[in-house]
Amino acid sequence: MAGQILNPNLLLAVPLAPLAGAAIAGLLGTKFLGNVVGRKISTAACILGVLVALILSVQTLLAVLDGASFNGTIYNWMTVGSLKMEVGFQIDSLSAMMMCVVTFVSLMVHIYTIGYMKDDEGYNRFFSYISLFTFSMLMLVMANNFLQLFFGWEAVGLVSYLLIGFWYTRPTAIFANMKAFLVNRVGDFGFILGIGLLLAYAGTMNYQEVFAKRDALALLTLPGSDWMLLTVACICLFIGAMGKSAQFPLHVWLPDSMEGPTPISALIHAATMVTAGIFMVARMSPLFELSDMALTFVMVIGTITALFMGFLGIIQNDIKRVVAYSTLSQLGYMTVALGASAYSVAVFHLMTHAFFKALLFLGAGSVIIGMHHDQDIRNMGGLRKYMPITWITSLLGSLALIGTPLFSGFYSKDSIIEAVHASNLGFAPVAYWALVIGVFVTAFYSFRMYFLVFHGKERFGQPQHHDHGHDDKHAHDSDAHHEEEEDAHGHHGLAPGEKPHESPFVVWFPLVALAIPSVLIGYLTIGPMLHGDFFKNVIFVGENHRAMEVLRDEFHGAAAMAIHGLQTMPFWMAFAGVALAYYCYLVNPRVPAWFYARFRAVHTLLDNKYYMDKFNDVVFSGGARMLGNGLWNVGDKGLIDGLVVNGSAKMVGWFSSVVRTAQTGYIYHYAFVMILGVLGTLLYFFPFWHA
Repeated sequence: MAGQILNPNLLLAVPLAPLAGAAIAGLLGTKFLGNVVGRKISTAACILGVLVALILSVQTLLAVLDGASFNGTIYNWMTVGSLKMEVGFQIDSLSAMMMCVVTFVSLMVHIYTIGYMKDDEGYNRFFSYISLFTFSMLMLVMANNFLQLFFGWEAVGLVSYLLIGFWYTRPTAIFANMKAFLVNRVGDFGFILGIGLLLAYAGTMNYQEVFAKRDALALLTLPGSDWMLLTVACICLFIGAMGKSAQFPLHVWLPDSMEGPTPISALIHAATMVTAGIFMVARMSPLFELSDMALTFVMVIGTITALFMGFLGIIQNDIKRVVAYSTLSQLGYMTVALGASAYSVAVFHLMTHAFFKALLFLGAGSVIIGMHHDQDIRNMGGLRKYMPITWITSLLGSLALIGTPLFSGFYSKDSIIEAVHASNLGFAPVAYWALVIGVFVTAFYSFRMYFLVFHGKERFGQPQHHDHGHDDKHAHDSDAHHEEEEDAHGHHGLAPGEKPHESPFVVWFPLVALAIPSVLIGYLTIGPMLHGDFFKNVIFVGENHRAMEVLRDEFHGAAAMAIHGLQTMPFWMAFAGVALAYYCYLVNPRVPAWFYARFRAVHTLLDNKYYMDKFNDVVFSGGARMLGNGLWNVGDKGLIDGLVVNGSAKMVGWFSSVVRTAQTGYIYHYAFVMILGVLGTLLYFFPFWHA
């Protein structure tokens, strides 16, 4: 198998199979073409498409492990001079692994959707969207050039807009999807600038051709400055990743994406969209390695996101938003690993995180079904005995998230912390302590949610209950959400005396299927992925960045790492977080109330998300409104309407009023003017007085 070239037709079938399912469900299964096919055919087409993609992806990964590869053009779209704009695939260990993760998580989400969305009128439309999402992400990760990368990049952004605003009759959903779309446009502007810089100076969009010229590019500076060209290009590319992967300060769209149905929350947060930025930086490792300044920028942004977004998860009461803020924090961990030149560790955490984060989101959705679409964790408690499968799988996902030894999250998260500790960047010590503190924070808010939902006294079925997981200031939004949920799923919350129930098979089966890799995948793959040849000749690390060498020297097997992990600071920080959550929410619930009373200002700061939304509203939205009003008043009303349109009309009117005074109607007046005209012509053309 070594040196074998993969079949391009089979590779092309990987993204096209979900696209075919999306077309059948979205065109034939909706009002667009008159509901030609029903729910069963739409569901079967989408699930079959993703299943085919998964099978082919697994076969591709196995072939790649045997030495096969592919890097070539599938379709030549346009040639402009020497520039070729192509659709092409680069299939190696990085892209093959991503293909498997994307298709497996997507398949689980598709199956889960059968149960979760069964009562929704937009059932077929939702299936079409998630299959289209899968197609877009596959095109992104399989790309061998920046043009196709940008196509997939924008496509996942577009489909996320459609999915976040899936319930388009709800004002909060429309606001959330527009917010996601606009924030991502900010990041994408930087992204396309970075691509443009590389294209201008490398003369090509092909990855390998750009990488081949990296040493020459490293010698160039940005015209008019002393900045390294690669530093500017890499920072611009990373700004795109900041938007897609929700890094500070472009993170504000991700929590609001919870307005979409739960299955898409799992798909966005686990395997698609938010992982695109991490994947892109790992793919661009040959370029980033030549700029310590760009790597430091990446590490600083990741550190802020990992720690400060974790704090926000502590005060959330909506079950989905707690998990959403954990996504923000974990994306920060991956970004810090990228900054430490531990690209393989970042991608490893991306993989492990995809499984346990999808598990946690789908578990949250299962709880929401059992609670009749009440999402407030303060209205739950004691669900363990009513929903045993959801309970045990959610526990396994939470243990993986906080980095419990032997669980998948432990191997990737501890490797990130150790890589940052070994990094030679000046900011690395600050990042290290931020990540260690973040372990405590993650454990606390994760098990705060776990204990409030599955243990303690039963708080559901009460005549008085909290309003949908939001505080009073969110009452308006909550009411809108409440009404939409009632429309889509019947009444909201459990009635007095009513008990929760375990979800149906199509809902809990994906939980079990995701729980298995959440526990085992780290133990099984850490050796080859981080310390073997899995990413050889795919991810490049410069000789001056030695974090991975340190990790490799200290690694003595997965089992030994887990035993050693019991003695490390991150484990005890996680243990302390779980113990504190247990004490605060099961043993002595008065403690959180005491903290709230003593530190109300801190709670208000966190509840307002560091006032980032208000800052954006005042500075950017307010500035945009002022600019728009100025352009409207000065440009539109003053110049265009006032001067050009109305002004020209007034000028014509004035000229007409002057000219019509000569229209007397008397023939002798017109004859006199004709004589004057003839006389003037003679004087002009025949100046006989000079003769």
